[in-house]
Amino acid sequence: MKKLRVLLVDDEIMIREGFKRLFDWEAHGCEVVGEAADGMEALGQIDALRPDIVIMDINIPIMNGLKVIQTARVKHPQTAFVIVSGYDDFSYCQQALRMQITDYILKPVNYEEFGSCIDNLKISLFEQSVSREAEQQEERLITRMTRFLQAHLAEELSLGVLAEEFHLSAQYVSQLFKNEIGVGFLAYLTNIRMEKAKKLLLSTQLSVAEVAERAGYADYRVFTKSFKKAEGVTPSQYRREFLDGAH
Repeated sequence: MKKLRVLLVDDEIMIREGFKRLFDWEAHGCEVVGEAADGMEALGQIDALRPDIVIMDINIPIMNGLKVIQTARVKHPQTAFVIVSGYDDFSYCQQALRMQITDYILKPVNYEEFGSCIDNLKISLFEQSVSREAEQQEERLITRMTRFLQAHLAEELSLGVLAEEFHLSAQYVSQLFKNEIGVGFLAYLTNIRMEKAKKLLLSTQLSVAEVAERAGYADYRVFTKSFKKAEGVTPSQYRREFLDGAH
């Protein structure tokens, strides 16, 4: 597993040196890639280095640590922040918790406790990474599925057909449509068939039966019923109203 990249932010150089020398980053699967002494420098380093973890004092010059975190989160939502401060101030703790800071550690730092914090953070970041990868895979999969449906719209399509084509269970495919598109498979299929039919009705001279067939309906009467339910008019009325409006 790749080492996690760490940025140290503290206006006291001795504190930063202490973190580098007194804590075994290697043993915890991390490496310190940079440091900063004030809020503006911290933001610049976060943009430039894209660290996985930022160890940050609250009371730093120019821009305090919480403001840095608030600003950095906009561009770097995956970055984890650990507050290290000499200020045992409950209001700071409350603000940190509201901003979903991973941990809040008081100086002087107990490096054994700090090690546990880093290890827990590694687990959390790993789980988030796996979750993001799974989401990206599902997005790619649903894109491939919708393209397949568009390309085979005139054919008989069902959850079973998709499941077989992509070597998945029908239940998984069904859940994927609900999760990624927000509607069930059948609702999505009906929608794209109706859109295809409307396009053909308005741009071709095909008969309603031929439009029905190209949109995936073997029986034009079933198509007409579905079309009227979706659009409020029959396919013939839809075409006629468009043509009347065009004149």
